[in-house]
Parts: sequence; structure tokens; C-alpha cells
Amino acid sequence: MPGTITKNEPPPKIPVDFKISPEDESIKNIKNILVVISGKGGVGKTTVAVNLAVELSNKGLNVGLIDADIHGPDIPQMLGLIDDKPYPDEDNKIIPVRYNNNLRVISIEYFLPSRDTPVVWRGALKHKMIEQFIKDVKWDPLDYLIFDLPPGTGDEPLSIIQLIPKINGFIIVGTPQEVAMLDVKKAINFAKQLKVPIVGLIENMSEFVCPHCGKVTYIFNKGSGERISKEYGINFLGSIPLEPTVVEDGDEGTPFTLAHPESRSAVSFRGIVEKIIKISSGNTGS
Repeated sequence: MPGTITKNEPPPKIPVDFKISPEDESIKNIKNILVVISGKGGVGKTTVAVNLAVELSNKGLNVGLIDADIHGPDIPQMLGLIDDKPYPDEDNKIIPVRYNNNLRVISIEYFLPSRDTPVVWRGALKHKMIEQFIKDVKWDPLDYLIFDLPPGTGDEPLSIIQLIPKINGFIIVGTPQEVAMLDVKKAINFAKQLKVPIVGLIENMSEFVCPHCGKVTYIFNKGSGERISKEYGINFLGSIPLEPTVVEDGDEGTPFTLAHPESRSAVSFRGIVEKIIKISSGNTGS
């Protein structure tokens, strides 16, 4: 792994055309590679990535989850893994942190001096970090490898596209308000411009569910995700309501699909996961 972030070291030189071959040992046994992306922050992208990984693993599928949000690595917190650490094996490969029998996780947070240490890196170092998360981590054969990216269309998504030739697609997360959907459009066009498949769009925080009376209120907007999906010819995967328990569960380190499996959010999300499995399996012919 790169040295401590407090070192003043020059960024590594990375060939522009560098890619990891599909036959490379690090990825050849990975069936599906999915990238969770959003056009802007604050839309619940990491919540989606975490619960997607957990739901897939609970179906008996082998899953790897890479926290590629280098500047805001929150996955260890959201999975209750902040006290765990990866460790090297006899070949000096990094063994990722185990969440359950089928899910393994890696995050830069495990390599920081403290949880409140900022990562002050330019693009080349972030590129190298993502490369090492793939090549230097010992990923067993996986049904799914999921990347959680930072908001926007900058260094990290470009690095993943540059590194990996076999991405199955982007899962784009947005919220219903028009400002957020403007950024969703940018993420869609980003994928199309770089010829990356789009698995579909998830509309998060689609409606607010009162925890006391159960009344549904559309506090942002209604139907934006489905409308944008039709406009751009992509799959609309579904909507996830906004419930206070989703926030509380993430802060406490328990995915909401496990903590409150009968909630509207969990039921909606499980339907979304079924669609993702169907679409991604179709893309790979498996």
C-alpha cells in the first residue's frame, strides 16, 4: 500500500494506456464488476453500495466491496468494521476484512493513522491506490466486486475505467429534486461518453415515511428518476423511501436491510437488488 499520507512523496508515473488484463490473476475469477456512482454528494450512494453488497452476500454469493471514496471512506463505519484490520498473507498479499462468510471489504481508512486523518492526494496517487486495492488485495473468486466511488465524474471513476476492461456497469444513485437529477444526467453522459454500460438508476429518498403515523410525503419531488431513465433509455431500478431508521442504522454500523428487513426501504431495496442480479447476469451470459 502507499506510504503514510503524511509523507511528501512525488506521485507515481502511470501509463495512460495501462489496463489490468481480463486474464490477470487479480480479476480473472471475478464474474461481475459493478460501480456505484453519483453525480453529486449527499444522495446515499454509500448506503446503496453497502446494502447491495450485504444483500448479495446473504444470497450466498461471494462479494468484494472496495471503498474507493478515498477522501471520505465511510464503509467501515457503516458495516461496523472500524475496529477490524486487513493483514498480509505469506505472499504479502493483503487479506481484506471479513464482514460475513461471503463478504470481504477493503478501505483506505484501515491504513490511516487515525479516523480523522485527511487524505491529501492528487489524482495519480489515488489511481495507484485503486490499482493496489485490486492487484495487491487477495480477492478469492467472486460473484460480484462492487466499487463505492466518491461523488462526481473525476479521478476515481476515470481510474477504474482505465484500469479494468471488464466492468459490467455503473449503478447511478440520485435523489428526486431537479438539481440532483441534473447531476445524474452528467453521470449518465459520462458513462455513455466513455462507453461504460449502465446497469440502471436508483432514486433514493424518493419519499419521506413518517415514523409515527406512516404517512408518505414527497418532500423533494416525485417521479424524476423514472422520467430521466426513460429520457436516456436506461433501466429504472426503483425507488428507496427516506426513513429515519436508514440513517440511524448506518451510523450504528448495521445495514438497514438487516436491521429493519420489513421496512418500506428494505422491501424496496430487495426488489432493486433482484433487478441488478438479473441485469448483470444477463450482461455476462451467466
